[in-house]
Amino acid sequence: MATHPNLDPELRAGLEQLPLPEYELTLDTIPVRRAEFNAVIAATPRPETTVSIEDRQVPGPEGEPDIRLRIYRPAEPSDTARPALYWIHGGGMIVGTPEIDDAHLIPIVEQLGIVAVSVEYRLAPENPHPAPVEDCYAGLVWTAKNAAELGIDPARLALGGASAGGGLAAATALLARDRGGPALVLQLLMCPMLDDRNITPSSHEFTDAVVWNRAANLIGWTALLGDRIGTDDVSPYAAPARATDLSGLPQAFVDVGELEVFRDECIDYVLRLVQAGVSTEFHLYPGAFHGFDMMVPDTEIAARAQAARVASLKRALLR
Repeated sequence: MATHPNLDPELRAGLEQLPLPEYELTLDTIPVRRAEFNAVIAATPRPETTVSIEDRQVPGPEGEPDIRLRIYRPAEPSDTARPALYWIHGGGMIVGTPEIDDAHLIPIVEQLGIVAVSVEYRLAPENPHPAPVEDCYAGLVWTAKNAAELGIDPARLALGGASAGGGLAAATALLARDRGGPALVLQLLMCPMLDDRNITPSSHEFTDAVVWNRAANLIGWTALLGDRIGTDDVSPYAAPARATDLSGLPQAFVDVGELEVFRDECIDYVLRLVQAGVSTEFHLYPGAFHGFDMMVPDTEIAARAQAARVASLKRALLR
């Protein structure tokens, strides 16, 4: 993959400086990969910041365990309620914690003066669908209901996520529409994981990838859905690409790299959003692989990607 002719030269140079471990991802090795992932996150220092970070246990879905929300607030006090971004982390449905996005969310809170709330949802395969998306929705409902305590303006609430978190954000937006709230002003979907069927050209093309190839994607979806993967028995709240009606959703921002499995399902989803009357901004980053901006952040293309996301949030929230 590092020799792909379309790979951005700056990203290529960055990859040459990174140690990229090779490992086999199977359903049986998920616990090992998760432990390795968590160890790396625990050893990564949090960015220096004046943003306050609070972890809070809140009620999960009815009859299910509590969930953890990680709340980021600007240091300076405000006389008025702040806009907010409700965030869902990535990790292929099988790994990840809110802490992995500290370096992503802290600058957004600093730049825009908003509150961010990141949810820790149950992971597959121990917790298959609908556990992850129901946790995400329960956290969103709690955030909206407790907006006054959090200093949040519930009329300026955005929803976002990256990779698996982007797919869960799209699914949570569908749930919010179909269950009558909370109201959302934006769905910010970064390289979202949307379609369990794995039938697009890009899903077949990237058997080799810097991050998250076809085989890994099949493992992630199988962990979430089991034997239902690719069948007619899959809910759009699990795989939002399955939704037949995308009308009535909040405006959307979607981005994806040219050189990744999710490319074509994102393009398809964006086209259907627009055709359903949902105002949508879309960015396809040439020569970019999955998670390029997190792996090689000090590049021009990563800076452009982050600036576009922040600009979208600013337009939706700071009106």
